[in-house]
Amino acid sequence: MQFTDAVTVAGTRRTADGYLVATARAVRTGIQLYAGHEVGKPDQEVVRVYRAADQVFSTESLQSFSHAPITVDHPDEEVSAENWKALSVGEVSTAAKQDGQWVMLPLILKDAAAIKSVMDGKRELSAGYTCDLDFTPGVTADGEPYDAQQRGIRINHLALVDRARAGSKARIGDDGGPWGAAPISTTDKETITMSDALRTVVVDGLSVTTTDQGAQAISKLLKDLESSAAKLVDAQTRYQAALAAKDADLAKAHAERDAANAKVLSDADLDKRVAARADLITKAKAIAKDVKTDGLSDSAIRKAAVTAALGDAAVRDKADAYIDARFDILVEDAAKKSGGADPFRQVVQNGLQTADNTNGAAAAHNAMVRDMSSAWMMKKEA
Repeated sequence: MQFTDAVTVAGTRRTADGYLVATARAVRTGIQLYAGHEVGKPDQEVVRVYRAADQVFSTESLQSFSHAPITVDHPDEEVSAENWKALSVGEVSTAAKQDGQWVMLPLILKDAAAIKSVMDGKRELSAGYTCDLDFTPGVTADGEPYDAQQRGIRINHLALVDRARAGSKARIGDDGGPWGAAPISTTDKETITMSDALRTVVVDGLSVTTTDQGAQAISKLLKDLESSAAKLVDAQTRYQAALAAKDADLAKAHAERDAANAKVLSDADLDKRVAARADLITKAKAIAKDVKTDGLSDSAIRKAAVTAALGDAAVRDKADAYIDARFDILVEDAAKKSGGADPFRQVVQNGLQTADNTNGAAAAHNAMVRDMSSAWMMKKEA
């Protein structure tokens, strides 16, 4: 039996008890690429993560492989004493060692169903491990730049999978949920063979299975869509604000127009104003015939007439109501002096009358005839 791609199985054999014993390579040194949002750097599309030899082959890292449980697929949580019995189908033996840039692992599968799944084609391994990420950028001894380093690598389990993703799975931190971030395609041998590894992403409630590259493209499109939606909402908000401002301006213009129209006098109103003005001036002249009224307001005309008739002291510091009352009294007094009749009021009340001079002319004619007929008598007597 031989595993393919990143994990190679060699020297497989079945024991007398039916166990499957094998040797596999898992976890290597070098640089792998991760989607930024999977390693806590959402502002970076891709993060170059360096797995240095001193970290991969450190005593602590190699010892963490000893007796590490083997599972069927990755569990959603770390394998521990609490769930080992339910999840484990075998284990890594104790002699993990360096093999070039890889860690070589002796394995033993003890669960019959797991062994059968391997025989049926479930032949790839994926390491589930934890580590710390040091986001100090640097350059490898080979001159390759990187953005972060893995430190403190600790294997938790090895998973039998249908198709390994980039040879191993790295769990970053201790957050729960599906087991950790997986590397994305690079140009090295390991990931070239894994570039078509599939991922499942959720788009608008629908699960979509795609490659890592496809998942990244979908993620970018979703972010672009979210940004466009935000821009649309902002544009709609600004449009509604502009529309409200226009409505306010239009309402103000209508109000100003209506106010201006209200100030325009109709013909009937104009006649009333002219008649009232003429009446006021006539009354003012009746009080003081030489009072000046040109260009004065109605109240000023009343004040001028009262002042002309009674002097400045009569109106000094007086309210308009007081002056109006004094004006009315003076008008009544003037009417009484002129015979009790206001000529203007009589004209308004009675209308224009044609003067009848017939009787006067006749009387004058008769007087003239009478004087001429008696003139001889006056001379004789003289």
